[in-house]
Amino acid sequence: MYKPLIYLIGIFMLFSCTTRKQKADLIITNANIYTVNDILPKAEAFAVLNGKFIGVGSSEEIRAAFKSRNTIDAEGKTIVPGLIDGHCHFYNLGTGLQKVELRGTRSYKEVLEKLEEFQKEKKVGFIQGRGWDQNDWEEKEFPDKGPLDKLFPKTPVALTRIDGHAMLVNQAALDLAGIDENTQVEGGEFIKENGKLTGVLIDNAKGMVNRMIPPLSKKQSIQALIDAQDVCLEKGLTTVSDAGLSKETIELIDSLQQKEVLKIKIYAMISAHPDNFDHYLKTGPFKTEKLNVRSFKVYADGALGSRGAALKEPYSDREGHFGALVTSSEDLSSIARLLANSEFQMNTHAIGDSANAFVLKTYARELKSRTNRRWRIEHAQVIDPEDFDYFTEIIPSVQPTHATSDMYWAEDRLGPDRIKGAYAYKDLLNINGRIVLGTDFPVEKVDPMLTFYAAVARKDLAGFPDNGFQSRNGLSREETLKGMTLWAAYANFEENEKGSIEENKYADFVILEENMMEVEIDEVPNIEINGTYINGEKVK
Repeated sequence: MYKPLIYLIGIFMLFSCTTRKQKADLIITNANIYTVNDILPKAEAFAVLNGKFIGVGSSEEIRAAFKSRNTIDAEGKTIVPGLIDGHCHFYNLGTGLQKVELRGTRSYKEVLEKLEEFQKEKKVGFIQGRGWDQNDWEEKEFPDKGPLDKLFPKTPVALTRIDGHAMLVNQAALDLAGIDENTQVEGGEFIKENGKLTGVLIDNAKGMVNRMIPPLSKKQSIQALIDAQDVCLEKGLTTVSDAGLSKETIELIDSLQQKEVLKIKIYAMISAHPDNFDHYLKTGPFKTEKLNVRSFKVYADGALGSRGAALKEPYSDREGHFGALVTSSEDLSSIARLLANSEFQMNTHAIGDSANAFVLKTYARELKSRTNRRWRIEHAQVIDPEDFDYFTEIIPSVQPTHATSDMYWAEDRLGPDRIKGAYAYKDLLNINGRIVLGTDFPVEKVDPMLTFYAAVARKDLAGFPDNGFQSRNGLSREETLKGMTLWAAYANFEENEKGSIEENKYADFVILEENMMEVEIDEVPNIEINGTYINGEKVK
């Protein structure tokens, strides 16, 4: 006689269990979500608990399964995973905000005017600036220090070119560094005219002046990191891969993240300095929830814009000039061998086809049968057709806005044949299956929407050229989004914790004003970020 009653109680308990809602810290519904998860590519809603996604699905499913005091109706707005800049200089962005901003100047005269205005206001003992590019001027030759010497006869001045591989200095800075017409340096160049120094220093030559620049105080360094974070979060970046940091800066970042002063996540590539090798090869990789230190950043050559990229054949616009390696072939091989026998990833800056060929072959030799090392070529800018196949195992890390910035003069440097193997993002993707996208900021602007636009449309903001620069190497929107999220996370060994919107991953996501996957491509640069979230917390 008790069996029917027991059965009914069981049914009631089962019904109660199935309808009991799990508590969540945040629920978002009625959204247009691109998850970057192939199993469930689109969704309408998700729930977050303790900084991670705990449910993703339709609005009805999420409302039925979860409850929260913090529920947001997205009103149909598009949400994508937190955006990752796969190659940038986060700390340098912050320190650059404390210098003269020269990006976008249209003449040497405008540079001088900005310097005068800056010095009247700041009255610093060593004037620093960054961002000039002679390719944007009517006179496209490197400038001469003469006008700087007249304006600042006693105050040292050091102005770094936009690519970071050339510097214009005045005589006061040369004297301070002990540089004269007889000074020589390996892996660099002192540009001369009629045997006299012009003040333009290329690659390793810059180091002699850099060593004379007063270091930032700890307070200034902290402010630089905070300033850089503000810029990045405003643009929807939740993780940045900083391509070259000192031990001291890495430790400062960690301390600020632990104190919640820095909320942005950072994949830190360690600068390839002997002291850093000594320390980190003993201690091994280091990882927290927001900081990942497991790679070294190495430089193979310079930049194409300053003719420092190492080419197999001479530059088309400078007879007999090949560029140069800034790290000797012996040292590059030694570093690769050292890191192959460690747990660290090797990420090497390689622009010219000669530098890329040497690094790719060195990687292949030293890695041999070692698998899943995820070593990277940063920039992979000019590739000889015979070397593309090396990218089967090596991850290409590229910056789409470099292509649309450089397209006005790159063919002058390379000629009509070599340019076909430059900025070849689709070819690289087809070979590797993944491609990492970044900006190299502050070389380029901090703006993932510009990265997306340049990768897909292959145009600059003026809409030039009409059909796109070497458009066959443009990426699809889906490929581009993956390159800014999941593939960038994979290259950082973080694909299991970020890069897509799915259960058990950190709730890093961005709310967009418009749908970047469907609007007219020329509208993408104008898309605004409505909200940036890290671990489920709105940080901007």
